Amino acid sequence: MIGRRFRLTYMVQGVRKLLVRNGWSCQVPARRAMERDDEAVAGWVKEVWPCAEGSRRPVEPG
Repeated sequence: MIGRRFRLTYMVQGVRKLLVRNGWSCQVPARRAMERDDEAVAGWVKEVWPCAEGSRRPVEPG
């Protein structure tokens, strides 16, 4: 986006330094959402995540 808008190129580290210098920081939620269902999350981690994690291509040298 920076390149398209301003016709400049920055590395990720450079963008981070610019943002920090101007007072920006990583946004972290102060609390968990009230709607969060911990049981549903635990079920998803057990059932769905292993399938998604296993579907990646194996890493091969070269």
